Amino acid sequence: MIKVLVVEDMQVIRAGLVALLDGEFGMEVVAQAADAVDALNAIEHVAPDVALLDIDLPGMDGLALACELAERAPACRTVMLTALDRPGHVRRALDAGAAGHLLKSISPKGLAEAVRTVAAGGRVIDPPELADLAELMTPLTPREAEVLRLAASGADTRAIASDLFLSVGTVRNRLSAAVGKLHARTLVDAIRIAERHGWI
Repeated sequence: MIKVLVVEDMQVIRAGLVALLDGEFGMEVVAQAADAVDALNAIEHVAPDVALLDIDLPGMDGLALACELAERAPACRTVMLTALDRPGHVRRALDAGAAGHLLKSISPKGLAEAVRTVAAGGRVIDPPELADLAELMTPLTPREAEVLRLAASGADTRAIASDLFLSVGTVRNRLSAAVGKLHARTLVDAIRIAERHGWI
């Protein structure tokens, strides 16, 4: 029996996923959650084989949750579910330890097959062509992407410095480097470019 954890903040979608997977032979949804906090609480009581994670969760997003699950429940394999077919998201999902990346437009049969493949130790990328595009790495270093991601959330330079225990000058340098690497005119442009490609 494949034990599945479903993490999706939209109740209607979550209910549909649970009903679909519970209806599959040899598969059982052992827990469901609307956010990362509930998901991390759930794994204290159940031991899922596969976690199906929405990439755009409130608070801690699905990518950060995948990293947490890799540490706290290493036997659980994760599959990211998203509405956006951005190569950068695939790359970040794989870097976070995910074994799968699926679009929400996938068929019910395709979803069930993907969960089975991942549970058996395989990897699934949908659509398949994103797997090749995901190899196109972001021009940003992880540290540049981190400060750009915080800037995109509305944090100013001083707040970013405080959050990351860096000097204000270091944060400014990293933001400036990110703007330059993305050939952007302004920080706002850099954020827009990075978000469009799924790099932050």
